[in-house]
Amino acid sequence: MDDNAGHLKKFQKELSAGTVSLVLLAVLGQSRRPMYGYQIAKRLEEVGEGVLAGKQSALYPVLRNLEGAGLLASEVEPSVSGPPRRYYRITKQGREVLRDWVEAWNATRDSVDAVLQGGVS
Repeated sequence: MDDNAGHLKKFQKELSAGTVSLVLLAVLGQSRRPMYGYQIAKRLEEVGEGVLAGKQSALYPVLRNLEGAGLLASEVEPSVSGPPRRYYRITKQGREVLRDWVEAWNATRDSVDAVLQGGVS
């Protein structure tokens, strides 16, 4: 049984690696204003339970990578309560990439679903 749990955990980790970038771009693409990390994490918890699987800290390196790739832009603003906050927004290039990623996701999902519903044993 432990072996199965280990396999599941490894599968979930590999699966979430690419999907976190997709959902981060999607959340920021749907937002009317820039958001900081905690807001993004809370939004993901509301709509996509399990995407971050309680690992909010995992979102910050992904945000930095997306910004480094030119898909997000950020600004630091002072906070009334606590340290300054970095607010992220999606860029024009980020919106274009998001469209491509959504198409790729849908095609992959449909393909996997077709195989799974075909009775993989």
